[in-house]
Formats: sequence, structure tokens, C-alpha cells
Amino acid sequence: MRDFSLYFELGWQHICDWQGYDHILFVMVLCGTYLLSDWRKVLVLVTAFTIGHSITLALSALNIIHVNTSLIEFLIPVTIVITSLINIIKKKRSNTTVRLSYILALFFGLIHGLGFSNYLKSLLGSNTNITAQLLAFNVGLEFGQVLIVLCILIVSFILLNIAKIQRREWTLFLSSAIFGIALIMCIERYALIHFR
Repeated sequence: MRDFSLYFELGWQHICDWQGYDHILFVMVLCGTYLLSDWRKVLVLVTAFTIGHSITLALSALNIIHVNTSLIEFLIPVTIVITSLINIIKKKRSNTTVRLSYILALFFGLIHGLGFSNYLKSLLGSNTNITAQLLAFNVGLEFGQVLIVLCILIVSFILLNIAKIQRREWTLFLSSAIFGIALIMCIERYALIHFR
């Protein structure tokens, strides 16, 4: 049980750590265009992302797949750029765009899981029985992700309902700001890719 709480804490602290703000930016741009009243859609969206990153986190931590770390570090901000662009381009939500968001969240979760796995593998070292630690870390990541989602939904609620900012203006502001940050990250990380 002590191991579970330790890895749970490491999981949520890892995703909420501003040192790795790329994951925070992704969750913000993924959910920041929704309202508190859209909590069911946000729950499905976050669950799709969680399923994706859980799969690759487990496969990589168990050494079933091996990844080029520098390529993954480049692809993470690419997922942020794409998500930001979709938010900027689409003016209204339809059933098709909502379904596309779920599919992209799942797919992008696969990429983000590979980024989390490097951190987890460094914590586990040569430990061979990692199922409990993997589960605890993943639950911790999910908890941290929910904290970020709640914060961004509360900020959105305040801006839209109290400050009376238009929803489209908030979407454009948030998505454009995050797009700019992520694009700079892409450019910086592209130069660091080591192809094998």
C-alpha cells in the first residue's frame, strides 16, 4: 500500500509539475473550450486520452515497445499545435467534430504515454514486478489531469459567466496562446531529434 501511495503521488505530481508543462498545455487546450455544463463530454474526452496514454505507458514501461525519446519529445508539442489549430478553425461543435476530438484524444494519448514512460522507467530501475507501481502511477496521472481540467473549466466559467467574455473569443485566445508556445517548443525540439 505504501508503494501505491508513493507512485500515485509521483504520478499526479509529474503531470502537475510546471517543469513538464507540455502535458499541462495539452490538457488545457483539449478541455479549455468546453463549459462546466459539458462535463460529460469532457469526461469522455479525458477518458479517451487516459486510455491512450495508459496503453503506451504500460507497453513501454514493460519494455514491450521501445521509442526514440527525442522524437516523442518533439511529437508531444506537435499534438498541442494540432489540437490548438482544430480549436481555432472549427467555429461550432457538431457530432462529427466531437467524435473527431475523442479519436484524436485517444491517438494523442498514445504519444503522451510514451513521454510519461521515460520518467516512470527511470523511477522503476531494474524492478521486474511493476504492475502495482504502473497502476498507481497511472491513477496518479489521471488524478493530476482531473485537477488541471477542473482548474481550466473553473477559469472558463468565471471568464464566460462573470466577466462576460464571448465563448469564441476565449477559445481563440486560449488556443492561439497555447499554439504559439507549442510551436516554439516544436522548433526547439526538432533540432534535438536523434534519428537512429
